[in-house]
This record gives sequence, C-alpha cells and structure tokens, in this order.
Amino acid sequence: MPLADHLRELRNRLAKGMLAIVVVSIIAAFYSEELMEFLSDPVPRCEDGKPTTGGVCAKVAYMDLLSPFTTTVKVSLMVGVVVASPIWLYQLWAFVAPGLHKHERKYTYAFVAAAVPLFFGGAWLAYEIMPISMRVLLSITPDGSENILPMDKILDFSVRMVLVFGVSFELPLLLVMLNMTGIVTGRRMLTWWRGVVMGVFVFGAVATPTTDPFGMIALAGPIVVLYFLAVGFSLLNDKRRRRADPDAELDDDEASELDLTPQPVDDSEPVPAARAVPEQVNGDSGRSPKYNGYDDVT
Repeated sequence: MPLADHLRELRNRLAKGMLAIVVVSIIAAFYSEELMEFLSDPVPRCEDGKPTTGGVCAKVAYMDLLSPFTTTVKVSLMVGVVVASPIWLYQLWAFVAPGLHKHERKYTYAFVAAAVPLFFGGAWLAYEIMPISMRVLLSITPDGSENILPMDKILDFSVRMVLVFGVSFELPLLLVMLNMTGIVTGRRMLTWWRGVVMGVFVFGAVATPTTDPFGMIALAGPIVVLYFLAVGFSLLNDKRRRRADPDAELDDDEASELDLTPQPVDDSEPVPAARAVPEQVNGDSGRSPKYNGYDDVT
C-alpha cells in the first residue's frame, strides 16, 4: 500500500476512535452527577451534628463559578476514553495487525489478555485504599481547622491513583515480554531482586500522590509479588527453550559447544590407478613420453 493510503487509513481509524469517545462522553455527561459521587465517595464526608475540625472529615466544594462545568466535562471525557477503549484500541490494532506475522499476533493477543485484568486489578486496588489514604492525610490537619476539598482536586487525585496503580501492575508483564523475545533470561532477572525490590518501594513512595507509607506499601507489595511471579514464569520458559534448542540462550557472537571427540575411521578401500589416455600411450612401453617436461598430458 502506498504511503498516502497508509496515512488515509490511519486518519479513518483515528476518526472512528475519536467518534466513539465523543459519543460515550456525551452519554456519560447525563450521568455526571452519579459519576462524580462515585469518584468522590472515598472522601470521609462531614455529617451534621458531628465535629468537623481536626482532620476527622472533609467538606467537598466547588471553589469557583466554572468549576462545576469543567469538572463535568473532565469526568465525561475520562469515562468516554475508558469505556470506549475497546473500540479505539481495536482501530489501532486493525491498523497495525496486517504488518505482523501469525506468531506475533498470537503473542499480542496473549499479552493484551493479561494486560487488561492487570490494569483493572491495579485500578481496583487504588480505589479500595483511597479511603484509608485520605483519612491518613486528613489526620494531619491541626485542631480547630476544617478541610474543604475542591471537587476537581479530588477527581485529579482519584484519577492519578487509578492510573499509577494500573500502569504499575503492567511492569511485570514487560519483564515477561522481554524474556519471551530472548532479551533477558529468568536467571538474570533473579539476580536483580534486591535492586528491583528497593526500586519498587522508592517508585511507590514517589509515584503515589499520598505521603503516607500505607499507599507506598499497597503499591509496592503487589508489584514485588508480580515480579517474582514473572521471574518464575521466565525460568520455566527458559527451561522449555533449552529443551527445544540447547543453543537458544547463546549470544550472537558466542560459539556453541562442539563435540571434538575423534571418530573411528573405516577400513580404506584400494583405489585402482587411472588408465592412461590414448595420447599418453607409447607403442613400445605402454607409457607416454614426457610432454613439455611433464609426465602426462595434465
């Protein structure tokens, strides 16, 4: 296909994906109130007749005139991107798939099938620990002060938590992908475990929006478990690869082991001498004279 046709197809694929996002976002706008209530539900709300100071609870508010409108648009677009993801992901896949081999498509299906539940598992974990993280953060409030949280800030916090946890759960899958392509072996990944555990906890402390240790442990703990599961899978895959091909793990510039044991030689058969050609035959002795100083015509 010419380059212009490729660009035209890409434009059509992107247009279909964007149209799906717009349609879902418009539908989500009619349910924006329920969606914002769902996203702000982890916030401990202040109830009438109970103390509201000292970080016990918080009040959710809109801080300016345009905040309700911008928050509604933001929530609708976010829901549109998430709910319409099967459509626009399929459009991207349909654009890329014709250039892949059959076995590459098979691996792609397997990785997508594993990536989706991992992402949603991380997103679910983030939503579950958000109430605890918010209570820990609100508990730092000094006595005599109240917490008034802008709605858009709450949504930013919730979306960031969900994205960070969801994407982080994909890191072990990346290691499995590197092992399947032969770039990293399971034994080498196992030697990294000290640095990986330390790096994951540092990443959890930096990436999570919360400053409490609970959020860091909640993010780093499952990733460490998934890392060791990825190492175990890689070790089994390397073992299977060695059974199928003993030289599979050799580098491109590394020679395979050769069996240099001498083999017995069979008894040699006598080879009869070649008959002389007519030009070499002498009528007297049966042998040819020398031609140009040589014994035969050759």
